[in-house]
Amino acid sequence: MKILVALAFLAIVISLVTALLFMMRSPPENGQPRPKGSMATALAFRIGLSVVLFACVLLSWKMGWIHPTGIPPGA
Repeated sequence: MKILVALAFLAIVISLVTALLFMMRSPPENGQPRPKGSMATALAFRIGLSVVLFACVLLSWKMGWIHPTGIPPGA
């Protein structure tokens, strides 16, 4: 499960970097317009990955595959 979470987090970060590159890329010099929606698509993909990761973590917790290891209750 740790590997799955790490891979999903890595995919989220890569998608965020891709959106940054689409935003920072200068316009083409030959006068051709840049494809519209590239940055928005990358950000929407990142949001979808984040929601799927959150759902997987919740499902794994409900199934008993992972256990919370935080501050004990009453401490």
